[in-house]
Amino acid sequence: MGSCRCLGKGLSKYCMLKRDLCPICHNNPVAVNYIRDDVYHYRNSCTACIRRGKKLPKLPPLWAKSGYKKKDRCELCNFKAKSLKQMFVYHVDGNLKNVNSFNLKTVCANCQIELIDLKLPWKPATIVPDF
Repeated sequence: MGSCRCLGKGLSKYCMLKRDLCPICHNNPVAVNYIRDDVYHYRNSCTACIRRGKKLPKLPPLWAKSGYKKKDRCELCNFKAKSLKQMFVYHVDGNLKNVNSFNLKTVCANCQIELIDLKLPWKPATIVPDF
């Protein structure tokens, strides 16, 4: 990314800037945020999307994309939750990209605190709203 120097230093503002397309609308180039030391810094979206208040849709986590669903029972203490907000998904081997069903465990909030104290290699998955 940056400015084109085809017309010389004084006329470079009239040159077309080489910038990515807006990831939201895919029509307009991303907006220029500021210029410091002849280096252009860009925003994440175009000015039209910024004015309209459009945001990128939140993507589901990898474990949800793989088809894993939170269970309503804790797989450690067998606690039955009233709401899935009480349950958390953990990766047993600690690798957040390993979404094998044998690697994913649904754990309640109480067991989550115990897992932190036990210092097991288990890692929590990304926290997202329920689907």
